[in-house]
Amino acid sequence: MSDNKVQIFDTTLRDGEQVPGCKLNTNQKLVIAERLDLLGVDIIEAGFPVSSPGDFTSVNEIAKIVKNATVCGLTRAVENDIKVAAEALKFAKRPRIHTGIGTSESHIKYKFNSTQEKVIERGIAAVKYAKSFVEDVEFYAEDAGRTDNEFLARVCEAMIKAGATVLNIPDTTGYCLPEEYGAKIKYLKENVKGIDNVIISCHCHNDLGLATANSIAGVINGARQIECTINGIGERAGNTALEEVVMIMKQHPYLDLHTDINAKLLYDTSLMVSDSMGMFVQPNKAIVGANAFAHSSGIHQDGVIKNRETYEIIDPTEVGVTESAIVLTARSGRAALAYRAKKVGYELTKLQLDDVYKEFLTYADKKKEVLDEDIHQIMSTLNVPTTVTA
Repeated sequence: MSDNKVQIFDTTLRDGEQVPGCKLNTNQKLVIAERLDLLGVDIIEAGFPVSSPGDFTSVNEIAKIVKNATVCGLTRAVENDIKVAAEALKFAKRPRIHTGIGTSESHIKYKFNSTQEKVIERGIAAVKYAKSFVEDVEFYAEDAGRTDNEFLARVCEAMIKAGATVLNIPDTTGYCLPEEYGAKIKYLKENVKGIDNVIISCHCHNDLGLATANSIAGVINGARQIECTINGIGERAGNTALEEVVMIMKQHPYLDLHTDINAKLLYDTSLMVSDSMGMFVQPNKAIVGANAFAHSSGIHQDGVIKNRETYEIIDPTEVGVTESAIVLTARSGRAALAYRAKKVGYELTKLQLDDVYKEFLTYADKKKEVLDEDIHQIMSTLNVPTTVTA
C-alpha cells in the first residue's frame, strides 16, 4: 500500500446501524454492502456477530458477497465473541477481526473495576486469540481520546507484539480538539516501538462536531485509516462522515493523501443509506445535503452564474450531483431570475426583466421558494411569451 493512501473503513452497517430506529434487515445490509464495495471502501465493518443471531447471519452473508473490500466483525475482548466472529467471517476473502477494550481511567475504574496491567493482559489475550483465526487483527483502545498518552503507548506496543496489524485510536466520546487528537497520533508514531509496521486508525465521534476535523488531524499526523459512516450516522451525534473526509483530501492535494473512493457515487450512496435507514439527511449537510450546492442569496447566485468557482470549491458532478441549484427566494436578484426563466423557456430583455422582477418579488414575499410553475404564472400574468424550448 502507498504510504500516502488512507484506507477507508466503513462502519455504516455496525456503528451506523446502532442508531435507534435505523435497524436494517439482512437483505438491506447486503444491498448497502455491495454498494460500499463498489464505492471503493477498503474495509466494511459488517456488524457485531455475537450480539444477535440476525447480526451473525448478516455478517456471514456479507462475507460471501463482498468481492474487493476486507470484511470485518467487531468483538469485545472476550473469547466467545472472537470465536463467533471468526465463524461469521469464514467465507470472507479478506477477513478481519476487530477486538479491543477500554483504556481510559474512567473505563478501567468504573466499567471494568480493574487495573491498567490487567486491561493490557486482556487485550493481549484477545489479540492472540483472534490471530489464531485470521491474520488481520485490529485492536481498538476504547476511549483512547481520554486515555493518558504514555499508558496508551504501552498498550499499543503490547498489542503490536501480540500480533495486531491495525491499531484503532478512538475518540469514543468526541471529546478531543483536533490539535489534541493529532498530537496523540504523533506521540504514538514517535514513542511506540514497531508502530511503523502497523496501521494507525482514527475512529472519531461527533459529540462536539469535531469528528471530521479530528480524523483529518489524525491522518496529517501519521494515521492511515479513517473509520467513518455514510452521512456521518452513528451513536449519539454520529461518526466521522465518509463523504467529508474523502472530499477534504481530494480538495487539498498538498496534503499528499488519497483514497480509492469513487467520489461520483457519493450522492447516490447517501440517498441509498438515508432511504434504507429512514434517517433524514439535514439539508445543510456537507457534500450530500440538499442545500450543499444550492444558492439563494442574490450575491452568491450572481457569482455562481458568472463562474461556479466564485462560491463553490467542489464541482457538484464530482460527487454525483447533476448541477448546482439556483433557488429563487426574496433574497434572489435579477441575474438568478433571468437564469431560471431561461431554463424554463423565457429569454427576457432588460425591460421585460425589470417588469418580471417586480412581479417576482410579490410572489417571493409570500412564499419561501418561487418554483418553476410560479415563473410560468408570472409570465402569463405579464403576457411574456415563451421564446425558447424548455
